[in-house]
Amino acid sequence: MDVEHRHGGNRASIAARLGCRPSDLLDASASLVPWTPRLPPLRRSLIRDYPDRHLSGLRRNLARLHAVPGAMLLPGNGAAELFTWAARDAAGTGLSLLPSPGFADYSRALGCWDGPWMGQQLPLDWCADAPQPLPKPSQAEVLWICNPHNPTGQLWSCESLVPLLERYSLVICDEAFLPLVPDGERQSLIPLVQHHPNLVVIRSLTKLYGIAGLRLGYAVAQPERLQRWAAWRDPWPVNGIALAVGERLLASPRHYRRWCERVQRWTATEGVWMQRQLAALPGICAMPSAANYLLIRSETSQVPLREALEKRHRILLRDCRSFAGLGECWLRIGLQSRWNNRRIVRALRRELQRAPQH
Repeated sequence: MDVEHRHGGNRASIAARLGCRPSDLLDASASLVPWTPRLPPLRRSLIRDYPDRHLSGLRRNLARLHAVPGAMLLPGNGAAELFTWAARDAAGTGLSLLPSPGFADYSRALGCWDGPWMGQQLPLDWCADAPQPLPKPSQAEVLWICNPHNPTGQLWSCESLVPLLERYSLVICDEAFLPLVPDGERQSLIPLVQHHPNLVVIRSLTKLYGIAGLRLGYAVAQPERLQRWAAWRDPWPVNGIALAVGERLLASPRHYRRWCERVQRWTATEGVWMQRQLAALPGICAMPSAANYLLIRSETSQVPLREALEKRHRILLRDCRSFAGLGECWLRIGLQSRWNNRRIVRALRRELQRAPQH
């Protein structure tokens, strides 16, 4: 698999290969909200001055939002940077369990520290009434879990995850997509961090606000752990522009809740609509999802379908071969606006109707 398709959101490189402008491409390979908030003009000082090394304003806003002490919060250069430091802790703790299919960045982060890990295949058949089961107990000391699960979109209840905190010496829970899920916050493990020193929760603002270019996420863990991470990292891990935007977006808990409600209505509405439309298409099966993305599978390779969508329709879907446990028969669609979701369905229908003629 080429580098372009190891992660979503590669409009620039794919546009260069296709000979078009990045703006000509509808990118449904990255699972972001289809709109971004309005922001005030940037101050010159954000570029000229060094950013706050203590990240004080953003930590203060996050603390108010989640009702936890500021010392239990650490903003980072996207969730990816924070996975790197979580992996350093994990490598020192012992063997990590990575359920598959799963996000490839966990193994990437562990590889930075030669952290040992083992995989465990999750069942690939699930339905709305029988969600994907949790990983089975293993000899690992560390568990990496994602809720809702990436890439399947399955949502586990907080109650079902609590026993894992007793089983593993360290639990790293990736909640990057949880704020986008209707009533998803009820399943968050953040309220448990204060009483469980072995728990780390990592969040991303990228998906929720559609600001992937700014690289902004945060970790919630007990202060001793975060102080250790802060000593390991670069002096200025979050740039001044990202800090200013994050502080602005999270300045008001009421505005944050209203934004989340808007996003969650979109996830619910477009998810149901898209499931219904995809169910009417021949040759593919759309799997149930609580998140703002849908997995589709077929009995044969979907690489030709993805390539046809790129070349003939300028639509990017996520190649799932980068997810351990999936392969060429799977694609992932990031939900878009209704207008663009219709465009995706029309393109899929056209290509699936063409397929028997090849």
